[in-house]
Amino acid sequence: MAARAGWIRGSLLLCMSLGLTLALGFGLPEGLRLLLRVLGFSGDSVTHCIVLLYFVFVLCVAMPSLPRGSLQVQGKEVLITGCDTGFGFALAKLLHKIGFTVFACCLLKDKNGAGAMELVNMQCDRMHVLQLNVCSEEESNEAVEFVKKHLKDPEKGLWGLVNNAGISTFGEVEFTTLDKYKEMADVNLWGTVRVTKAFLPLIRRAQGRVVSMTSMLGKMASPSRSGYCISKYGVEAFSDCLRQEMYQWGVKVIVIEPSNFIAATGIFTREGVEKRADEMWEEASDIVRDDYGKSHFSHQVARMKSFVNSGMKDMTLVLDAITDALRSKYPYTRYNPTDSYWWWKLQVMSHLPTAIADLIYIS
Repeated sequence: MAARAGWIRGSLLLCMSLGLTLALGFGLPEGLRLLLRVLGFSGDSVTHCIVLLYFVFVLCVAMPSLPRGSLQVQGKEVLITGCDTGFGFALAKLLHKIGFTVFACCLLKDKNGAGAMELVNMQCDRMHVLQLNVCSEEESNEAVEFVKKHLKDPEKGLWGLVNNAGISTFGEVEFTTLDKYKEMADVNLWGTVRVTKAFLPLIRRAQGRVVSMTSMLGKMASPSRSGYCISKYGVEAFSDCLRQEMYQWGVKVIVIEPSNFIAATGIFTREGVEKRADEMWEEASDIVRDDYGKSHFSHQVARMKSFVNSGMKDMTLVLDAITDALRSKYPYTRYNPTDSYWWWKLQVMSHLPTAIADLIYIS
């Protein structure tokens, strides 16, 4: 079955490549010639049009490397959620290093978590470490008051908010309880909404930046990851709506859409996968266990275990994207720190007919 699926994928990719070559070689010139005639131009201009299209394409590809100006970071203050580990912990240290004043929010600060204590032990007046569970309205309000007291000039507001706090899990739909869906959404989606609403008045005063961590799985679906996808799709929608509302205030709303950085962040561990698998099997109904079978379930768990050390091992692409979003004069609306495999997969899943895209990657 796996060999047949591989043969189908290979054949489809080959047909796509040949089709694209033929379309560009024959269809594009004829299509441009027809369009020019309709617009009243000479068909002899088609060569110039192709050169212009190619120039625009190259320019778009090269855009990330073009200078867009940098703002002075000294005196600018940024709040980051989820600084106990992973991206948040590394970002707090990086932004502090380059001159930002950082409010690093940690879930385990009150419990002397290792990440929080390392940041506290920096003992610098530009590094403030505070307790924040993004699921708590009370702690969110307390965080706002803490920030107001420690801002250099509260009337000028807070320059940046980075919604980084997040959790992940796996499980096919019939093995995932509603409580697990709600837990995932409460942290990733409603936590982002809650913290953003709390700090938005300060961000508006500064005409600053709201930067939210989504994911490529906020742009395309993936089997066994519905809970995570739902929450990240939601953050994408929230950010798009907020961006349109904030134009009048001069606030820039930006999303970061990383691909697979599991190896870099350690968001999944073999022990965590095994524990989650035991929970899912115990919580599943008899009919679900009977219909899917232990063999199928074990295979899905083994796949997740294989992902534990997968993906990019270096966080630099993500950290650079967030840093650019905070200090560039003209930041992008979306950043896609990823490798070529995931970039191409996103293009296929986003632009090809759904049936073909599913056949390539899912069957």
